[in-house]
Amino acid sequence: MTIHDPVLPEPTIVTVDGHAIATRVLEPPGPSRGDIVFCHGTPWSSAVWGQVAQDLRRDHRVFLWDMPGYGGSAKGPSVSTSLRAQAPRLVELLDRWHIERPHVVAHDIGGAVALGAHLVHGAEYSDLLLWDIVTLEPWGSPFFRLVSDHSEVFTELPSNLHAALVQEYISGALARDLPAEALHRLVSPWLGEPGQSAFYRQIASLSAEDTRPLAERLGSVRCPTHIGWGAQDQWIPLEQAYRLQSLLAGRPEITVLDDVGHLAPYEDASAVSAVIRGWLAALQYHSPSAHEHHGDRTARQKAHGR
Repeated sequence: MTIHDPVLPEPTIVTVDGHAIATRVLEPPGPSRGDIVFCHGTPWSSAVWGQVAQDLRRDHRVFLWDMPGYGGSAKGPSVSTSLRAQAPRLVELLDRWHIERPHVVAHDIGGAVALGAHLVHGAEYSDLLLWDIVTLEPWGSPFFRLVSDHSEVFTELPSNLHAALVQEYISGALARDLPAEALHRLVSPWLGEPGQSAFYRQIASLSAEDTRPLAERLGSVRCPTHIGWGAQDQWIPLEQAYRLQSLLAGRPEITVLDDVGHLAPYEDASAVSAVIRGWLAALQYHSPSAHEHHGDRTARQKAHGR
């Protein structure tokens, strides 16, 4: 497991849907081999993609964004953080960035957002790499469902209890303990105000009603896909990767990272970077047809840098 704290540039704020969105564009030092857009999950921000983004910017132009309700983007009671609201924001950002058919890499609920932008709102991608994504039911831990049903109660928790709860919740996404400083970086955005309220509000806004239409249309994805998963994912078990494979067009390959939990981009950035690079390189040798980019086999890759 490799944990880094890469320095990312200060965000550029873009207003979409009336809300401020923190965005970052990482330019390569030389010619770009293509555009890569990263979508994060919950309760994270684009920072979890930081090391992977820095690795890939060596020869790609990389785009990061914090969904409203997360990271450096707008938070507050007026900000909708539902999956249905986030998907068209991604479409708008692609237009603002003036990029067409990017490579898209998405994690957790970012997978549902990327799929929604594509299947519902018409965004076109060169390809789509899905890491431990939220789409198929059941999703959400028992704690997640409890908070969703009683968010107003949890919002009123004393700050020390809230901090302990968030730390324990985030730790459950990981296959092994993180250094205290690294864990704090994941927990700290949700402490104090408005962090505590925003934490429970975004959970309450997430509903399987918004993923069911996507699950029903997975066979209609119009680009090559690849699936990545942590073998030790306790939030969304590996079994869902194989269910996802059976529903996506062309039965895409699955890469399983051993000794990695739900948060692969943060737990082992070097392994994830290697998978993305290998996937993009393989695409260069195939036709652009979505159905010709897939295979039935499952690739198992040992995580690097442990």
